[in-house]
Amino acid sequence: MARLIALDMPASKTFVDLVQRAWSNGDAVLPIDQRLRPAGKKMLMDTMAPSEIIDANFTASSLSNGRPMQDGDALVIASSGSTGSPKGIIHTHSSILSGAQASASRLQLSAGDHWLVCIPVSHVGGFSVIARALHTGAALTLHPTFDATAVQDAMKNGATHTSLVATALSRIDSSLFKSILLGGSSAPANLPSNVITTYGMTETGGGVVYNGQPLDKVEIKIVDGEILLRCPMLMRAYRDDQTLSLEDGWYATGDIGEINENGKLSVHGRQTDLIITGGENVWPSVVENSLASHPIVNQVVVRGTPDTTWGQRVVAYVVLNDSAQTSEEKLLSDLREHVKHTLPAFCAPQQIIVVAEILRTSLGKVDVRALPSP
Repeated sequence: MARLIALDMPASKTFVDLVQRAWSNGDAVLPIDQRLRPAGKKMLMDTMAPSEIIDANFTASSLSNGRPMQDGDALVIASSGSTGSPKGIIHTHSSILSGAQASASRLQLSAGDHWLVCIPVSHVGGFSVIARALHTGAALTLHPTFDATAVQDAMKNGATHTSLVATALSRIDSSLFKSILLGGSSAPANLPSNVITTYGMTETGGGVVYNGQPLDKVEIKIVDGEILLRCPMLMRAYRDDQTLSLEDGWYATGDIGEINENGKLSVHGRQTDLIITGGENVWPSVVENSLASHPIVNQVVVRGTPDTTWGQRVVAYVVLNDSAQTSEEKLLSDLREHVKHTLPAFCAPQQIIVVAEILRTSLGKVDVRALPSP
């Protein structure tokens, strides 16, 4: 019976060696997020129930409450989603291979490439870089964390491909890479030609849509505005043995989007992100793009908050440029007018909250819980 092996260590060559050893033995692996505190690790261990854990000193310990895996299972990724509690997503060797093959075909990858891992391997975006390199036989450099100087050095030492999030991309000279896969959050405007936006989730083993175009064997359709996917990269089940609710193989992502006449997918956001104010639908990403074009706005996040009059009101959290000096009243007036130049008036924020920074997760997503209350 296959076992689950927890790997409690940063990304390294030894980490990859242990993954390959586990797979050779017919076992699956669970990469542990190195930022977790002891209590968080205990919760993860209790929920995922691995049979063995190998720590950063490469010491292996057997665990008494381990639950077996199914034959063919390769990977468990802990994804908390919006609930904060860990949820184990199981991928098989088949789903991982399908993703690596499709990516290799689209990017025309070969053994002559050199991949850099600099985002956490406890997330599917980091682990999938390892899968691509192993599939093609490419060279692989692994960094335990993102460090702009170390990334620049890796490029000078031959790294040709990597995966990044938008905040990391902004800190490096991206021109030395052949290709950069960008995921995790809304992509900034005017991306270099070597940067490829990706759409996917842990359930699909990472990105399955590149620059709006589905990879080979990936099907997309829109039903009542929601994006549905059907592909061989889909997860097998959750660690608690629950399976995805699929209709004829289609996975309802919970994301809202549309497909244009050229077959290109545009993603508007999560269904739960939609703001309904005065009966009108407002997508935060659309308002964020408008506000970000104002010269005094450095960063911005838009969210909805309950309102007794409008149902919800549009709230913008903004980081201002250093030179910006204005009163709260004038700031709200100026930014509302700026939005109304390009969007309907109901999209204009009804409240502006100035913050020193917008905290993000390691995948570049906004840490919503860190935003101040309106």
